[in-house]
Amino acid sequence: MQNLKLAEILEKAKAESMLSHEDILRLLETTEDQFGCVAQVARELREKYFQNKIFLYGFLYFSTFCKNDCTFCLYRKSNHSYRRYRKDRAEIIAAARALADSGVHLLDLTMGEDPLYHNTPQGFNELLQTVREIKRETQTPVMLSPGIVSPDVLQKFKAAGVDWYACYQETHNRTLYNRLRIGQSYDERMEQKSLARAMGYLIEEGILTGVGDTHEDIAASILTMKRMEAAQVRVMSFVPQENTPLAGWKTGSHFRELLIIAIMRLVMPDRLIPASLDVDGLRGLEQRLNSGANVVTSIIPPAAGLAGVSQSSRDIADGNRSLEKIIPILNRMHLEPATRLEYQAWLESWPAHSAHPACSAKGAVQCG
Repeated sequence: MQNLKLAEILEKAKAESMLSHEDILRLLETTEDQFGCVAQVARELREKYFQNKIFLYGFLYFSTFCKNDCTFCLYRKSNHSYRRYRKDRAEIIAAARALADSGVHLLDLTMGEDPLYHNTPQGFNELLQTVREIKRETQTPVMLSPGIVSPDVLQKFKAAGVDWYACYQETHNRTLYNRLRIGQSYDERMEQKSLARAMGYLIEEGILTGVGDTHEDIAASILTMKRMEAAQVRVMSFVPQENTPLAGWKTGSHFRELLIIAIMRLVMPDRLIPASLDVDGLRGLEQRLNSGANVVTSIIPPAAGLAGVSQSSRDIADGNRSLEKIIPILNRMHLEPATRLEYQAWLESWPAHSAHPACSAKGAVQCG
């Protein structure tokens, strides 16, 4: 009976009929033995919208200082064992230029909520100028993750050329959120994303799995991300960090992340869904792409002194987070990097393209 029900849900997904909360709960019960048929439908839906094209994101974590004390994060302010860094304008621009020259489609500028920016009179002036120069020199789309900022600052970044605003909720269960993001307002974080979207930003929303989240929590998050019209939706497996409250947290396999990627594709077939290199590095890329992801994120230049997120140094120094190592994996999977024109066309067509399934990543140039 359960197998029959799963088959019925997959048929609904293929037809792009709306999946209910109950449908998603059933999908979350999928076993590793059953996963192949779920992933197959996820790949079919990805191909419907994006053909075999994959987008590639360069990652610049330019400041690891943070005023917050998130229990899951290596960079929480109470973790005094971690050696911090803060890149200056020249270093950020040089790394951005190198990534753009390598062929990435987007530059992801990420920081902790650094007190230098958030709590000083000069505020974000230096970073605003940095963004302007990056846009002028690279002509490449930019995603910014600055944390919670004032509406005025958010508007200034939009005027400076930032295309995407990323501000992960981690979970949409308020009780769990309060255990993860200590002393941070759930509503303020959600409202900031609504404000950014109203200003014309594309929104990325993300959840963390393996931190005590239930099937109910995940199902609610997936539907919330769909309703808020986040153009890019992601999930990452929790990796315990030394000298944090969750350092001893017991985690299982990363199968749950793969399953959530596939379910997000079934529920939101036209969205961008990342395959992050932060958890398993290069060796986990193929699994995430096979689950329905269509963006490779956290591509980091090897000699720039930059860190990642959950596994801050994995595969960076040896160059395994470079396009040189990533593209052969795509080729082996009969996938290929989109062109910059195709990525730009997708950005310009969102959300209008969601009404036109034929407008794939390649077709979006023609349909836009």
